[in-house]
Amino acid sequence: MENFKSFITEESGEKYNVLIISTEHGEKSITADRLQNEAKKLGLPYYTVKMNGTHLQFAGGKYTIHKDDDKKGFVIDRYNTVCFMRGTPSRDSYLDLVSQIEKIGIPIVNSRLCIDVCADKYRTYLKLKDFGLDQPKTELCPSAEQAEESFKNLDTKYPIILKTLRGSKGIGVLFVETERSLSSLVQTLYKVDTKSDLLVQEYIKTDHDIRAIVLDGEVIAVMRRDTVKGDFRSNASQGAEVKPFKLTKLETDQCVHAAKAVGGVFTGVDFIPSKNRETENPKFLEVNSSPGTEGIEDASGLNISKIVLEYFMDVKNRYPTPTECGYYESITINPFGSLVGKFDTGNSKRNVLHAEDVKVVGDKITFTLNGKTVTTRHYGTYVSVTGGGEDKRYIVKFDMEFTGTLYKGVEFGLDNRERMGTEVLLNRQTMNLFNVVVSPRRKYMVTTKSEIEEKK
Repeated sequence: MENFKSFITEESGEKYNVLIISTEHGEKSITADRLQNEAKKLGLPYYTVKMNGTHLQFAGGKYTIHKDDDKKGFVIDRYNTVCFMRGTPSRDSYLDLVSQIEKIGIPIVNSRLCIDVCADKYRTYLKLKDFGLDQPKTELCPSAEQAEESFKNLDTKYPIILKTLRGSKGIGVLFVETERSLSSLVQTLYKVDTKSDLLVQEYIKTDHDIRAIVLDGEVIAVMRRDTVKGDFRSNASQGAEVKPFKLTKLETDQCVHAAKAVGGVFTGVDFIPSKNRETENPKFLEVNSSPGTEGIEDASGLNISKIVLEYFMDVKNRYPTPTECGYYESITINPFGSLVGKFDTGNSKRNVLHAEDVKVVGDKITFTLNGKTVTTRHYGTYVSVTGGGEDKRYIVKFDMEFTGTLYKGVEFGLDNRERMGTEVLLNRQTMNLFNVVVSPRRKYMVTTKSEIEEKK
């Protein structure tokens, strides 16, 4: 197993492997091609695949990803690979591939969670609402029979907008002028697809909207999109004219907030500006987890693909999606074997081993853990203040393994208290090291300890 390397201590400007996954089958993906070409210019190894037919393999301690006609494949790992998703995965199996890549610890632009949120317009609406961002009035229309009720709850006048929950580039967005039209369109859509999901939305008359590209908390490019002549949509892919645009501070802050709401690293944020742009919040329309670059590069004069690729040459910017784990997990510590580790989400400053029969002679310490007695070096002492008073604890170091990754020389405090419930207490620093977030409602979500549970 590869030893853990800190992303923080590495120097910036380090080259990495670029993995580009496109979901746009049978058609040219302009942004995927742009990323590939810019990677080539920057001297970054790259590999581009269509999602259909792509698979992962693990052999010889290495993960490789393969096109359906490529036996050799492309080596990927958590330390020097960044994955760029292009398009929206349309099948659960495609999303499962994204999850597999995330489990390896590879940074993905964007995460499965972000893709899931942005792929569903109502889910996006709820996330933006939770973050206090203004949007057009929106109601879910779960069936043809409920169309009239959904419109009534909308509390607005015709015309309105009817949207399928999934769709991009302006596809699946309909302009509805009357109640009769709404009923007819909803019935038709549900007849074509009984599993279709629809929402109705307030129509805000405007001759343009704004797209801002947000890269990890910073707006890097903006464009104005004028409404297509004879249409109400302003998508560049539908022929809308694009122009440069400068955001106000309020609009900039709000766009960054919207990107954070969906958990995006590289996103396209769409909004209608208010009349008083300095003081009134914009109305957000959508957040795109796979923004195209063609229109906004024309408007801004910027090479977005190059900017994004160069951004991840700084290793501090390559962080994988955290894995949700239980508050208990299986931890292997050499030489004690498999132990129950509890994540301390409180104020613990150190990892702690709950040992027995601790004896110290000079710089050596002997103790028993998990039925095994060892003698090792101790690296000093510290005082821990607990509910029972002050405890003097010794510092020791051991190799630790979690979910297949080995971490060398991890520091632990050693206490001699009886009956702590678990053998190991893991602190916040170790959570960051493992790249996990803890669910207090679940245990052993990532690993299993059925054999230990049986002993208890």
